Order: sequence, then structure tokens, then C-alpha cells
Amino acid sequence: MGAQPETRNEPNVEEVVWIGRELRRDADADREASVAAVDAPVLEVGAFPGLRWVASGVGLILALLAVLAAVRYSHRAADVSRGAEGSIPTVSARAPGLTAVMATVSFTGAIQARYDMPIGTEGETGRITAVYVEAGETVHKGQLLARLDDSILRPQVDRLEAALDEARANAALAEAEYARARAVASAGALSAEDIEKRRATALTADAEVKVAAAQLAEYQARLAHTDVRAPVDGLVLTRSAEVGQIATPGGTALFRVARDGEMEMRGQVAEQDLPSLKVGQPALVRLTGLDRPFKGKVRLLGAVIDPQTRLGDIRVALGADPQLRPGAFARGQVIAGRGQRPLLPETAVLSDEHGAYVYVVNGADRIERRSVRFSDTDPRGIVIESGLSGSERVVMTAAAFLRPGERVSVASPLPVS
Repeated sequence: MGAQPETRNEPNVEEVVWIGRELRRDADADREASVAAVDAPVLEVGAFPGLRWVASGVGLILALLAVLAAVRYSHRAADVSRGAEGSIPTVSARAPGLTAVMATVSFTGAIQARYDMPIGTEGETGRITAVYVEAGETVHKGQLLARLDDSILRPQVDRLEAALDEARANAALAEAEYARARAVASAGALSAEDIEKRRATALTADAEVKVAAAQLAEYQARLAHTDVRAPVDGLVLTRSAEVGQIATPGGTALFRVARDGEMEMRGQVAEQDLPSLKVGQPALVRLTGLDRPFKGKVRLLGAVIDPQTRLGDIRVALGADPQLRPGAFARGQVIAGRGQRPLLPETAVLSDEHGAYVYVVNGADRIERRSVRFSDTDPRGIVIESGLSGSERVVMTAAAFLRPGERVSVASPLPVS
């Protein structure tokens, strides 16, 4: 024990002094790197062993503060998000009221001749030798349109006329002889048998006259049919007759004539519009390229609805006009009546597989779906036939972004300047 000196305290002093020197150099470096610690005193960790625990506690506190700040920020963001989700949208809604409108039914079709008459030859087959009219001309009843070759029928008519003259002469001679026989019958110059023969001869001659007259009339009619004439007054629509063409009875019509030049529009109307139409209602017909409309009246309504298209026929009678040409595309409009109806802009009316509808703001400021049916379109908007009374607050714009039952705020209408 005496040979080994006691050195327990000395190593402690040297250790403290060495560690303090190293920490002092570190503190000098920290003063140069940190502006915030320029004037801070340098603490020697070796001299104050509890400082290390203080630093650890400060770091823990800072970490806890950071966690609390993050939690608080997340809660605030959630509150903002919930506030955005729970915000009430503002919509533009107003009561449309009732507007005086005309209930009209529109349809499309084509112009046709009201009475389209095909004209051909009624006699025997013959070659056309002359054509006297063109398509678009106005003709009168009995006017000659075309002529067929009559070189065979005319000599036959001449022969039958001669035969009729001969038969009439024979009949006159037989009648004269029978008259003389009757005159001398009382004197007994001729027997009763001779008188009777002369009476029979006179009757036979008279019958031959009738036969010859009938044959002549037949051939005269056949000869007259070689002249193709207009059966009525009208407008020539088409002409297919050409000189040199062979015309046959029952074949292709040589001419087509519109009787009295009358035209009509033939179209088709939707099934739901037919009940509002009646014969005699006024109508307007418009043609492509013409500004002025043509006035007419409903002449006929179809009795059958096509099961495939769900359309029915309609015919509108029109007067004679050179600008009404058969085959022209036409748009018709019939005034079915007048009334008071709600009028909405196109942006307010929506549609889906269940039909047309609008969104209405009820008394609790919530959205309701209301099914509607519109009857017509107007330059001012869409005419609502049923589903609205006009006093409801209807969402006018951006209705597609709303949902039934959603709470909304109705914007105040802008003042009229």
C-alpha cells in the first residue's frame, strides 16, 4: 500500500481540465457559426455535468411543441374543409308567371298537286306524230296535247261513212216502195203477201242504217283517240311524250296535269300533336329560298298513325301559285290556339331518361324536381304546356349542378336599368 501512491483525485482534476479545454474550443467554433450565440457565455459541460440533461429536456419540449402545432394546423384545415363542404350555394331562381303565347304545331313535308291526273292514250297502239305542249304550261279542257298516227283509221272511217250513206239510200227506197204498196192495197193491185214483203224490206234497210251508223261511230271514236286532249283545265306537270314514241293504252302516262293548278302540302305530324288539330284550321307553309309564307287550311288529317314512326298524315290545301312546285320541301305551321303559358329559357329545362324536368326552390329553400311537358318553342324561350303554374321559383341557370333536397340560397334579382 505504501509503494502505490494515492492518485484518485489527480486524474479527476486533469480529466476535468482537459475536457474543459476541448469544450472551450468547440464553443469558440459555435460562436463563429451562430449569430444568435455571439454574446452567450461558454459553459463547460465538464464543469456542469447536469447541462446535458437540460439540453435533452429542451429538445424534447421543442419536439412536443412541433407535434402540438401540427395537430392544431390539421384541425384548423379540417374545420375549413368542413366549412367549405357545408356552404350553401346561391342560385338564380324566379317565378316565370304566365305569358300570352300561340299554341302552334310544326311539321315538314313536300308540295304536291292536289289532283294529279295522268293522261295517256285511250285508243289503239300508235306512234306519236306531234306534241303541242310543254311542262309548266297552263292548258284548258279539250286542248290538243299530242297526236298519234291516224293513217289506218281515217280510211276506215271514210269507208264506213260511205256505207252509211248507201244504207240510208236503200232504206229510203224500201220505205218508198212500202208506202206505194200500202196506197194501192185497197184497190187490190197487190196481194197482202207482197205488201208484207215490202214492209219487211223497209224494216231491214232501216236496221242496216243503224248498224252502219254504229260502226262509223266506233271508228270515229277510235280516230278521235288518236288526239290526246286535256280532260280538265290545269297545269302540265310533266311531259314524257316524244315524237316517234309508241304510245300504248295502259302504258306510261304521256302527261301529268294538276287540275285547276291547285297544290297542297303533304306532311306528317307527331302523334301527341294530332288531337289539337282540326280540319279547316289556318296554316302557314314556307318554302326554302322564299321569304313570304303561303296561306292555306288543313284539308285532311290521317286516320292511321304509323306504328313505327308514331306519325300521322296531314294535308294543307293551297291555292294555285307559280312558285308552288310539286316536290319542293316545305315547313308547315298550324295555329292550334292561343293561351297563357309559363315561358322558360332553355337553360332552365333539363331532360333525362324519365323526360323533361326543372328544378324548383320550395318554401324551405330546398331543391325539388318537377316534371314538365313543353308544347312549343318561342324566340323568347320554351312554352311549358303542363307541370308548372307559373308561380313557382324555378332555377334558371346551372340547374344541372344541383341535387334534389339540397339547401340553396336564392340570389336577389338584379335591378332593371
